[in-house]
Amino acid sequence: MTKRGLRIIVVGAGKVGDTLVNRLAEEGHDLVIIDKNVDRLTELANLCDCMGIIGNGASHEVLEEAGVASADLFISVTESDELNLLCCTIAKQFNKNLATIARVRNPDYGKEIPYLRSKLSLEMIINPEYEAAVEAARILYLPAAILINTFAHGSAEIVKIKIPEGNVLDGKTVAYLGSNFTNDLVIVGVERGDEVTIPNGSFELASGDIISFVATRKVCHSFLHSIGFNTRSVTSTIIIGGGKSAFYLADQLIKTGIDVKLIEKDPARCDELSELLPKATIINGDGINESLLEETGIRDVDSVVALTGIDEENIMLSLFARQISKGVKSVTKINKISFTDVINRLDLGSVIYPKKITAEAIIRYARAKQASIGSNIEILYHLFDDRAEAIEFKVMEASNATNRKLKDMSLKPNTLLSFINRSGKIIIPTGNDTIEVGDTVMVVTKNKGFTTLTDILR
Repeated sequence: MTKRGLRIIVVGAGKVGDTLVNRLAEEGHDLVIIDKNVDRLTELANLCDCMGIIGNGASHEVLEEAGVASADLFISVTESDELNLLCCTIAKQFNKNLATIARVRNPDYGKEIPYLRSKLSLEMIINPEYEAAVEAARILYLPAAILINTFAHGSAEIVKIKIPEGNVLDGKTVAYLGSNFTNDLVIVGVERGDEVTIPNGSFELASGDIISFVATRKVCHSFLHSIGFNTRSVTSTIIIGGGKSAFYLADQLIKTGIDVKLIEKDPARCDELSELLPKATIINGDGINESLLEETGIRDVDSVVALTGIDEENIMLSLFARQISKGVKSVTKINKISFTDVINRLDLGSVIYPKKITAEAIIRYARAKQASIGSNIEILYHLFDDRAEAIEFKVMEASNATNRKLKDMSLKPNTLLSFINRSGKIIIPTGNDTIEVGDTVMVVTKNKGFTTLTDILR
């Protein structure tokens, strides 16, 4: 049976709104977009074949025209935190059962998010800059990784690495890893050139492959160490750009004892950051000035994080850092989501996309809301440039996917069961394991639109 798409209203057709609407349209939801910018609204509405309304998302008349009284989900992602909160508050007056989500970016509201969610009855407050900083910090704590995502409330991780020339994994099969290194992890994807494979045991790895594997943090570190990767956290970093993401990241790194230098060209912002981050070294200057970078010690730090507001600058900074210091860990923030194929071919180290992070969180909520009562999506990540998904399901009741040995179940093609979380214990499944009510289960698939655990079955 085809599941009904949600009726969703999105206020704000900027960069985040654009990314979000495109993703939600792909998911098959019924969308209405509200924005004051006629050109931007018209272009996005035509592209996604959805209704566009010109106006203020906090206007009673505009919301009525958008059909808020019968909507399932209301999302406000304008540039103004206060307007986003106001839009959600007014929308809720039309429809007490309406789920509302607001983008709130200002660090001043950071400690008040639980209070705001409670008092305004918001399902979610999303902060792209904070989430980007969390992702960057995770990478710097394990610099051998290109990307790290967490599941099972932090008990399991999906880690992406690139197999270097001469590495012990070159020429070995996936099954060889299990018999010679550890059975406590599972390789969920291999990127080779433009191809993405969800591998079986006979798949042979090669240098240059980018592999993603799932395991507990302890097993991740042990495995990486055993195959010759550095598993120590960075001890020093230069952050270029002094925006919100930079503040959030510096604050997290300093608390773990990492030495932070931050370059920002706006003198007033430097003064502000000096007060907010007294343990960081704040440098007033242009981060794309090669001489300044040399004076700041770019050749001597463990890591460089490019967080300016201009993608091209961030790309050039990371390329420069990796050119002059072969061992440096670089993290590059990209705001636009076009030209990903070109970006992936560049030697940028790790790349983070704040707009994607925001869209992922909201789509995860929309999927869970759309799903049947029997299962619930806890976590959802798009992998390999949206060619696969990693989904963590909470198993709420018995179904065709529970209480059966996995070897007796027939999964859809290009679908892999990665782990079972049972009362906090991570189980890397074998054919004799079963899924039980109360478990959470992570699935990696190249299929689209899974909303319940039973969707994995043929």
